[in-house]
Amino acid sequence: MSIYQKFCREQFDERGNLIKFEIDSPADFNFGYDVVDEIASAEPRKRALVWCNTENEERVFSFADIKKYSNQAANVLASSGIKKGDRVLVMLKRHYEYWFVAVALHKLGAVMIPATHMLTVKDIEYRIRVSEAKAIVCTPQNDVPKNVRKALDNAGREALLWCVQSDAEGFRNLTREMESAGGELARIPTLASDPMLMYFTSGTTGEPKGVIHDFTYPLAHVVTAKYWQQAEEDGLHFTVAETGWAKASWGKIYGQWLVGSAVMVYDFDNFEPKQLTNIINRYGVTSFCAPPTVYRYLVRKGVPDMPKLRHASTAGEKLASEVFRRFTERTGIPLCEGYGQTETTLLMGNFKGCDSVEGSMGRISPMYNIELLGKNGEKVPRGEIGEVVVVPPENSKQVGIFCGYLDNSKQYDYVWRGGVYHTGDAAWQDENGLYWFHGRFDDIIKTGGFRVGPYEIENVLTEHPAVAECSVIGVPDTLRGQAIKAVVLLGEGYSPTKELEKEIKDFCNAKLAEYKWVRIVEFVEEMPKTISGKIKKTELRHRADE
Repeated sequence: MSIYQKFCREQFDERGNLIKFEIDSPADFNFGYDVVDEIASAEPRKRALVWCNTENEERVFSFADIKKYSNQAANVLASSGIKKGDRVLVMLKRHYEYWFVAVALHKLGAVMIPATHMLTVKDIEYRIRVSEAKAIVCTPQNDVPKNVRKALDNAGREALLWCVQSDAEGFRNLTREMESAGGELARIPTLASDPMLMYFTSGTTGEPKGVIHDFTYPLAHVVTAKYWQQAEEDGLHFTVAETGWAKASWGKIYGQWLVGSAVMVYDFDNFEPKQLTNIINRYGVTSFCAPPTVYRYLVRKGVPDMPKLRHASTAGEKLASEVFRRFTERTGIPLCEGYGQTETTLLMGNFKGCDSVEGSMGRISPMYNIELLGKNGEKVPRGEIGEVVVVPPENSKQVGIFCGYLDNSKQYDYVWRGGVYHTGDAAWQDENGLYWFHGRFDDIIKTGGFRVGPYEIENVLTEHPAVAECSVIGVPDTLRGQAIKAVVLLGEGYSPTKELEKEIKDFCNAKLAEYKWVRIVEFVEEMPKTISGKIKKTELRHRADE
């Protein structure tokens, strides 16, 4: 029996497929005490974390280890004044210390703010200022300590500072201080409704927003791990994500440990497809999750045999049909797409027991009641585009949906208008009950009386060998209202020419309905992106209007 079953109720159909999932957690549920420490007590040697890096160093941590090291980290932090409700910025890349610090902060009742080491000084300054972080724990690498100090100076603020592994000017060494700290920790009272975690959105349409989740959030990721990623009891799950992104919460700690799977962590800076597949084979990874970009590289380089891998999933952007087909043909494993947001857990997915359908977001998670609504709040019929909204249980809080935006109750009330959570994403449902992503409502192009989602056109564009990256937007057109424009970053060995522009147009338009035809192609040397790598369509539209 996996520990998640203490807090969750499942209902299955006659074929054994999950049809209902409910969470019933105690009022004081805390992942640190009620999951990590409980597993450590029952199965102290159970594998929790397998870590390696590009220098061929490796460490394997049991749940007893995680309990001990998280207690030591908690005692160091608490002795310096970190307490329940304090906000702590954590920038630890893929270092194994992240798992000690995360669990330690949960046990203390502090609010962890994960952030990527790639943030600029300005980015760090913004997060420090708006979050009023009391402490920062960071990597000593990539000039992060220097950038943190400069950001604090710019913001006119002070904070408790720690780094790990080695010394850095102005920082205490958490690794060294943990060595002399006690390995026991008396339970600190927390509530399941207390804030536990805060992620900043990528800021594609404005300043990043602080998204706050409470202590029930880990439980909502059981469905993510068990029924979408198909992490297994005593298996080894590998999600390719840095700990600064919400995807790390989806695939590197909560749901996986709750269902009894260890997590694989590869600590690297520069992505190399061959290295990833070597890790999968060397350590016997059983389930794997990565963004489409990773699968694109794997397919281009030639997917090697991965005999122990049993499941693969993907999310975050549109997956090209060619990548889906070639990966599945080579491995025999279908890529299972999923859909969710920083504000949520997994909302839809190609779940265990259901055939994965290329390009589809799959079906609604059994944990949620989701509808597609039109602009006046009416339900749209199958085949028509509507906004994805989450309808919470009557007189009950929806577990897994964020509990607030930092200092922005107006925006929170707006996305919860009408008593439902508005995702802002457009989708449609086919005759088989499967859902298909159509784009952000802000991104939908209205051309010649038709509504066109940019993602389906981008999917075709990426199949052209000259296209390294692309983004599709609508631009003013006197005849059609909007014309479809493709902004293209060319791959190595290609140069912008009128002939190539025509070739790309003809290539795409031969595969698209006429109302979806690309009318304009613009070649660029660089795409405007957020720190998370998402293309800023808003900026592209502004450029087009100038």
